[in-house]
Amino acid sequence: MTLGAFRGHDREQHQQSTRLHAMEENIDVTSHTEGLNGLSHERKPVEDITNGHSTYKPVINGVAIGHNGKDHTNGNAPFRSLPISALKQNGILQNLTTGGDKPSPTEEQEDADLEKARQEWEALDNIQPALTEDSNPTPLISFNEALQYFQTTDLGDLLKNIQPTIRRTGLAAIAHFLFGPPRLHRELLEERDLVFAIAQCPVDNSQTVHMRVLQTIHKRLIGARLDCPRYGPHWENIGFQGSDPATDLRGTGFLGLMHTLYFVMDPETLPLARDIYKLSQHPTQNFPFCVMSINMTRIALQVLREEALSKECNRRQQVVGVLNEFYVATFLHIYQLWKTQQKTIADSGFVLKEVELFAKKNPKQMLRRLEVFLKERQAGGIPRGTSPDPQAQQPSPSLGGSRAGMGQGSRGKEMHFTGVCDLPPDMEGEARLI
Repeated sequence: MTLGAFRGHDREQHQQSTRLHAMEENIDVTSHTEGLNGLSHERKPVEDITNGHSTYKPVINGVAIGHNGKDHTNGNAPFRSLPISALKQNGILQNLTTGGDKPSPTEEQEDADLEKARQEWEALDNIQPALTEDSNPTPLISFNEALQYFQTTDLGDLLKNIQPTIRRTGLAAIAHFLFGPPRLHRELLEERDLVFAIAQCPVDNSQTVHMRVLQTIHKRLIGARLDCPRYGPHWENIGFQGSDPATDLRGTGFLGLMHTLYFVMDPETLPLARDIYKLSQHPTQNFPFCVMSINMTRIALQVLREEALSKECNRRQQVVGVLNEFYVATFLHIYQLWKTQQKTIADSGFVLKEVELFAKKNPKQMLRRLEVFLKERQAGGIPRGTSPDPQAQQPSPSLGGSRAGMGQGSRGKEMHFTGVCDLPPDMEGEARLI
């Protein structure tokens, strides 16, 4: 071997030694990092040194990733063999934590739909069921069944507080005895007292009969089949002044509901009841139907108390039947007057006073008018005292629309009612609005 060859071989061994020493100074242990989506990244050192930087290439699932701009993982910036501080400076971690992996527009739409569905589902908890028993609605109750309930119920405490007649003294008592109406027969006094006791009875939510009466009135007026909640704005739709009908019964007690029940359950009077209810929904002539009905009961009670119905009761040998018909006759009278004279809610006070005075002076005439009216109606003609109304011939408006009409016609004009119990029962000739 020549000296030149020996030196060349020695130089080659020296270079290999130098290269081996350089690799020992670098990290030659394979580093494992957990990449995106839980995939294992292997970073293996590459022997080439370029510009003083290590050219380690990360390996994902056995595939080496280069340093060009096309090397990406899940669309993010390429991984490089850099310390964590360098990754932070390059914005990779910030990109991951601040939405670098942003959802696509399709995913955003799906998330919005899911959120909307969740809100709608949660809103179902706030919806009050319109039915008390979906599959078993409360059966209708007849007037006779409700009356039988009161006849078999102990009303002793209520009977102590009734005042079935007007207290008169002095010359007024003498004049009434000589020239007034006949006294009620003794055998009818108990029935008369029962009527005034019912007028003292409040609504009791625990009594099934009371609840059935309310449900029957609501169903028959609007033609519904299913029950309605005990409280709610639907009671205003049929003419009560609030969400609880019991608050409108001052002065008439449960008798106010009993008369309305009779009105809507009697086949002969039901068409008239619905005609009056339809007029109560008129855009300009509207009035609260059930409150008006309670006022008719109040007038009938006052006429009975003043003994103006005693003669007719004695003739028929009954009190409840005569009072029921007189209630309907009074309602018919105000209906005809209201409709033909184009009365509005602003006229209610004067109209009620006029009707009460007429009823006290002409009870027999009012009963006769009702009899004629019902006979003519059964015969298919237009009863006297009414006029054809094109709007009345149209189908009944929906409750929502009718309430809106009432709001326009009478929102600024309240019907001022006071309870008959708030006034002395011996005030003759005074109209008292409930």
